[in-house]
This record gives sequence, C-alpha cells and structure tokens, in this order.
Amino acid sequence: MKKAHRLVQEIQQYCAAHANRKAATRYERYFAEGYDAWGLLDKGNPFFTDRRDEWLQRYADIGIAGFVEAGEKLFASGKYEEGAIAIQFVKSRRDEMDATTALGLARWFAAGIGNWAHTDVLCGELLAPLLEDGRLPLDALAPWRDAPLRFQRRAVPVAMLGLLPQLKKGVQASPAERRAIKRLLEFLRPMMLDRERVVHQGLGWFLREAWKRAPDAAEPFLLEFKDTAARLIFQYATEKMTAAGKARFRAEKPTRSVIEPRPRRG
Repeated sequence: MKKAHRLVQEIQQYCAAHANRKAATRYERYFAEGYDAWGLLDKGNPFFTDRRDEWLQRYADIGIAGFVEAGEKLFASGKYEEGAIAIQFVKSRRDEMDATTALGLARWFAAGIGNWAHTDVLCGELLAPLLEDGRLPLDALAPWRDAPLRFQRRAVPVAMLGLLPQLKKGVQASPAERRAIKRLLEFLRPMMLDRERVVHQGLGWFLREAWKRAPDAAEPFLLEFKDTAARLIFQYATEKMTAAGKARFRAEKPTRSVIEPRPRRG
C-alpha cells in the first residue's frame, strides 16, 4: 500500500530531523536485549501528541490494514519510538480489528519486535482487549506458543491476562471462573518448559495473577511443574505467597532459571 509507505517515510524523516542523541540512551538500562532510540520519549513530545494525531487524521483512509502494514515497516527499523507509535496508531482503530487483522500483528514480531516493553504494551493495548471481547479467539494464539521468536511466545501469557476475571481484593473466583482459569492454564501447558527468560517472566506473571484469583486452580498446576520448569517462573508466580506457601513450590532438584538458548532471532 503506497500511502502506508509514505506515512512511514514521513515518520522516519521527522524522527531523524528531531533526534536527541543525549536522550536516546536514557532508558537503555531497562533493556538487556538492547535499546535503539531517537530520543523522543520526553514527556509531552509532539511526536506522540500533535504529530501523531495529525498523521492519524491525514492517513485515516488507509484503514486498520494500512496502519498494520505501516507498523511492520516501522518495527523493522529497530527504533523504539517508531514501534511505539505504530502501536498507538492501531490502538486508535482497535474497534475495527477482527481476528484476521489481529493475527497480522504476528508480522510485527518477525519484522523486529525485540523487547519486553513493546511486547507488553502491544498485549495490553491490543491483544488482551480483543481476547476479552471475543473478537480474537484464544485458540488463534495456539501457533504462537511455539513460534521461533521469543517475544511472540511471551505475548501469549501476557495477552491472556485480559481473560482473567476482574475481582475485588480478597474476593476469589466463582466455581465457573475457576473452571475458566483451569482451561487457561491448560492452554499454557505446552509453554511451561520453554527455554527463554523473557517467556518465563510472562508465564510467571500470568500464573501469579491466576493464583491470586483461584489458588485451588493454580497450585496443582504449579506443583506439577515445580521440578521441571524454570525457577524464574516460580519466582514470579509465588511472589504474593507467604514464606510457607513459597516453600511448597521449591524444586527438589533445583533447575537453572535460564537455560542457555540456541541462537534465534527476536
């Protein structure tokens, strides 16, 4: 789509013209996997306000498909702000998305999503709401569980946070909600022996939230894997437990938190 390509060119020209080398390294300490930025993340930067809104209005006719296509090109640059604005563009048209459009976001991972922040924002702003309202069926993410790209795999449990029941503090899930949580845990079963740290973090995050809502559903699942899954998963999953509760999930034969992975992209 030629117009989507023109949008990408405009964005990249703007970024190059307004780059701030000093600010470009401000957040790199949060990204062990590397961080490449233009330095446009300062509060109130017009890139994410006036210019973003102007681009959204002027390129509105490319529709959701055009913004998804533009996002693929923006993520391919590796620059943090370009990926961030791609997510904001698509979020603004989220009501137009369906399962087909949402699964097109897989191309973003192949293009260049390579950090936890883009992954988690993409999940929180796009995938989780689509799962929650039923426009994206959970089974559509089944192929993502063993995708070759680690951040695409991480997106599965992080997006699934949108399917957990929202309960008041101290209130546990109903029987129907516990059954639903058990089904979500079963969906994650194939991922529990994943080799990548960033996936371990996503799994542990989901398991912690599942446990807070339905301990009787989450604990048998955790016990099943306590001697085989990475310890980092349990570090996250048991974070809100008492010391005695955490002790139940110690491995009899401790496993390494991170197994050195074979080289792979993403």
